[in-house]
Amino acid sequence: MTKRVMLGALLLLAAGAAGAQDVREAAQKAAADRQAAIERAREVEQRILNDRQALLAEVERLEALQRTLESDLAGLEQRIEADERRRERLTEEWERVEMDFREISGNVRVVARDLEAMLHQSPLTALAPDRLDVLAPVLRKGYFPDIDDISGMTGLFFDEMERGGQVGFVEGAYVGRDGEDRRGRILTLGKFTAVYRDDREVGFLNYSPESHRFFALSSLPVGRTQRQLRKYVAGESETVPIDISGGAALRQVTHRTSFLEQLQAGGPIVWPIGLIAAAALVIIIAKLLFLNKVLRNTGKYMGRVNRLATEGNWQECEDIVRRHKGEGSPVNHVLEAGLKSRHESREILESVLQEAILKELPRVEKGLSVLAVFGAVAPLLGLLGTVTGMIDTFRVITLFGTGDPKLMSGGISEALVTTELGLAVAIPIMLAHVFLSRRVDGIIGAMEENAVSLTNIIEKEKSRDERRALASA
Repeated sequence: MTKRVMLGALLLLAAGAAGAQDVREAAQKAAADRQAAIERAREVEQRILNDRQALLAEVERLEALQRTLESDLAGLEQRIEADERRRERLTEEWERVEMDFREISGNVRVVARDLEAMLHQSPLTALAPDRLDVLAPVLRKGYFPDIDDISGMTGLFFDEMERGGQVGFVEGAYVGRDGEDRRGRILTLGKFTAVYRDDREVGFLNYSPESHRFFALSSLPVGRTQRQLRKYVAGESETVPIDISGGAALRQVTHRTSFLEQLQAGGPIVWPIGLIAAAALVIIIAKLLFLNKVLRNTGKYMGRVNRLATEGNWQECEDIVRRHKGEGSPVNHVLEAGLKSRHESREILESVLQEAILKELPRVEKGLSVLAVFGAVAPLLGLLGTVTGMIDTFRVITLFGTGDPKLMSGGISEALVTTELGLAVAIPIMLAHVFLSRRVDGIIGAMEENAVSLTNIIEKEKSRDERRALASA
């Protein structure tokens, strides 16, 4: 500022001598201005000094505040580190405790699911379906079971064991054989079998796990089972049939197919097999009656004729043969041929008897060859039905694939039923053929034995007559 004043003064002096007065006035004014400027500068300087002190004090205050804040920050950081360590420790403890809680909850939920499955399958649930409500909260996702839930599950276990060990009548609802809802007395035999009794009938009940209800079997028990069931329900017997398979055996009783239904499933091949069976039965019955008659006549007539021939009573022998001639008995024909040729030589007599026996063989063996053919044809027809059934099955597979087994059941049923029927017919026919063949062989053997015996008796009579004739001569 002082330099600017002095520079201004020099300029005024250099401007010339415009007038001393003006210069002095200007100098005075400049001095006054300079003095004023100096005063102002001093004021400004003083203010600056004052401001500097204030600023220094403020800086010191702020620095002290900074140091305080830094100290507080360090303390807070230590607290944060301590809190972080504590939080980590608590987190680990919580995870461990939560793991234990989840394990307990999982184990309880697993037991609850097993208990629910057991109760769903238990027929006793049909008598108390509301007991499944106890398990509903436990099986809910995110639910933690408490001691009351565990106690309720324990009560269900004991309830199932108690009900499963009881035998007696209880009031309950079931669906009758007519499809109508009914309510009455139900006999529970533990958890195995349930029986209903009304004014008309006594029958078994089948449990449905889907609906938790009892359904009466569509078919009533028959025979001994029905009698035992009625007596037990009436208190007259201590024996009762029980289905320990959980209803599987009772379902088989209701789904058992009749013989006629099996025949219908066999297809058209069943009819020729049935005709063979009927024809074979007729032949077997007729052959049995015929052979029994022949065997009876062989033992009766030939034995009697041989005794009379031993006594030499030939007239009585011929009368016996004559009386039974109309019966057409093979034995009678053999005896007739032997008696007519009794005066011939032994060789001729044996030939005549053998010829008579051979002549009667076709009658005695009649039908056996037919039975043998039937016994061989029946399984072949069954095999033919098997082939046709499998052809139908493969045709269905070609058209519709293997997605639905019911579509293939027709051909498979035909294949199996015809094979079964063919074997069922062939086996008795073959056994009957062997039995009848043995009977025929026995009859032929008996006829030959008696024929030889008759020949010997005739020869003895001839020898006796010759000795008498020689003695008389």
